[in-house]
Amino acid sequence: MMTCKEASRLISEGQERPMSLMERWGLRIHLWMCDNCRKFERQIAFLRKALRMLGEKLEAGSQGPDLPSEAKDRIRQVLRDRDHS
Repeated sequence: MMTCKEASRLISEGQERPMSLMERWGLRIHLWMCDNCRKFERQIAFLRKALRMLGEKLEAGSQGPDLPSEAKDRIRQVLRDRDHS
C-alpha cells in the first residue's frame, strides 16, 4: 500500500516525467481511497495551470495585473518605506 508521502512525491514528479504503469496504478488506487491526496493533486494541477497562464501573459508582453492607480501608489509607498528602514 502506498503512503501519502509516496503519493505526493509521485504526484509532483508526474508533472515532470512519465510514470511507470505500476506507479500510475499504485497512485490511482491510493487516490481512490485518500481524499487529502486527491486535494493535493488538484492543487498541483491548479498551480501548474496558473503558472502556465502567467508565463503566456508575460511572453505576450503583459506587465502583470492591471491595478488601480491607488493600489499601485500604496505598493510603491510600502516598497519605499521598506527600502528606507
